[in-house]
Amino acid sequence: QVQLVESGGGLVQAGGSLRLSCAGSGRTLNRYPMGWFRQAPGNDREFVASVMLNGISTYYADSVKGRFTISRDNAKNTVYLNMNSLKPEDTAIYFCAAGKVILTPDYWGQGTQVTVSS
Repeated sequence: QVQLVESGGGLVQAGGSLRLSCAGSGRTLNRYPMGWFRQAPGNDREFVASVMLNGISTYYADSVKGRFTISRDNAKNTVYLNMNSLKPEDTAIYFCAAGKVILTPDYWGQGTQVTVSS
């Protein structure tokens, strides 16, 4: 079993930056690809970014490409999401996820709120 706990969300002005962290416990996260998803009010949960086991291969939604960076530290059992040039449309609850197939995760965190004011 894997437990995931996100942190680092908050309120930021448009153009600002935030760094989200996701700490894992239980089974080590280096067994799984990791990812971030987000859900805005009234919308479905959507994929944001993922990082493979090697920490090198990364994938991004077109809406965040060039602004967000995902990374992982397997020694610390932690995955990060650096978010720059934030826009009001980035406002959502951000969820950390892990799974053999990251687009259909086996494990989810509880989510952290990110609010971007205009």
